[in-house]
Amino acid sequence: MTTLVGILANGMATGVGLSSSASCAAIRCGINNFSETRFISRSGDLIVGSEVPIEESWRGLTRLAKMAASAVQECLDALPKTLRPDALVPLILCIAEEDRPGRIPGLGGPLILDIERELGRRFHPESSVVAQGRVGGAVAILRAQKLLEERRHPYVIVAGVDTYLTGPTLAAFDERHRILTGGNSDGFLPGEAAAAVLLGLVDSDASAPVTCRGLGFARESATIEAEQPLRGDGIVGAIRAALSAAGCGLDKVDHRIADLSGEQYRFKEAALAVSRILRQRKESFGIWHPADCIGEVGAAALPAMLGVLYHGARKRYLPGKMFLAHLSNDDDKRAALILSAEGAI
Repeated sequence: MTTLVGILANGMATGVGLSSSASCAAIRCGINNFSETRFISRSGDLIVGSEVPIEESWRGLTRLAKMAASAVQECLDALPKTLRPDALVPLILCIAEEDRPGRIPGLGGPLILDIERELGRRFHPESSVVAQGRVGGAVAILRAQKLLEERRHPYVIVAGVDTYLTGPTLAAFDERHRILTGGNSDGFLPGEAAAAVLLGLVDSDASAPVTCRGLGFARESATIEAEQPLRGDGIVGAIRAALSAAGCGLDKVDHRIADLSGEQYRFKEAALAVSRILRQRKESFGIWHPADCIGEVGAAALPAMLGVLYHGARKRYLPGKMFLAHLSNDDDKRAALILSAEGAI
């Protein structure tokens, strides 16, 4: 019998909620928490963003650790009571890419230790860090699959935590005309978030609300700041690889969910992918982008997207049973996933 990687639980801390249920309810309703930050753009306007409403004004690594610990705790709470008390679960932590402007110093292994201290428990020594931004979530799921299948771990937690709400990060992206401001309509709204999913092997689609059926990766030469014409070769390659792994065509996919956060480049990339791959007529092929509500959240994007699907499956409001998820970094990395979900309308 074929085994699949299933999403068994999730946790979130976003600008619209400090739990997965609160965040997903707000996202479903289209609610956001965008407000003026203390940062000023080059044009003199206050930059608008989405900040996680935690009580204390923690900053830097401490803030990221608090956010991540909150999301991971929701996954730990979902572990079966029959699991041995001394069992150590691996944690794969997704963080900002190393060349991200304004990246907080000390990210990596020290952040996992901080999360352990916040939670008062240890994770398995095979825990690791993926510093690849938005695409890192897909890399982490691939790594988790190997831990589940080859290392025989019963459960693995994949978490992502990231923030764009730091002075150096906002200054760098504003200088490159990437931030949405009154003088720039082609930009993203910066945000921050932590999200986590509990993964385990399941025997069928019905054994978990959401299962991953295929992963695909590729590279794009015409990146967002390159001067080459965009053909979408990278995202097309990643989607085709994911479809091949899942053994289905794009016509079998009911809906899409992506990390689109406002910039025209990535909407054009998504449109090119569909026009180049889809050969059968579809009545509709909608796309969800949670960044509309929580802003650009970088490495937390995919775990947050999976959380939205997980709650949609549990609450039975999904617009279909097969989903395509895709992600694009600012550099050449692209990733795609084919996900099956119960709980369609």
